[in-house]
Amino acid sequence: MTTTPEATITRDPAGRGTARWFDICSYADLIPERGVCAMVDGVQVAVFRVYDGALYALSNLDPFSGAYVLSRGILGTRDGTPTVASPMYKQVFDLRTGACLDDPRVALPAFPVRRAGDRVEVALTDEHRQ
Repeated sequence: MTTTPEATITRDPAGRGTARWFDICSYADLIPERGVCAMVDGVQVAVFRVYDGALYALSNLDPFSGAYVLSRGILGTRDGTPTVASPMYKQVFDLRTGACLDDPRVALPAFPVRRAGDRVEVALTDEHRQ
């Protein structure tokens, strides 16, 4: 999937400066328990929709293999935490925070994601822009 160059600028919900929201796709286009990759202002973002309808967005880069494959990962839970397991070496990441549950020294960037009507939007904050 690709995004349009149009973006809405707001304050970052986590207080890290400004956030630019990018339209990704229709909510209905996201299959529950599957991920998609979107190129957002030059950054590969893996967007996930889980069975309860919640949305999550993480970097698509697997830090262990160096491959952009997280959007193809296996979704699940660990101790009630929503997770994605990398399809490469199977490290498991918290979908909410990007923290690696198998190696606490490693974490993926997590991006704000929201549903705006029927559309899914992902934000890049000042810290995520290249």
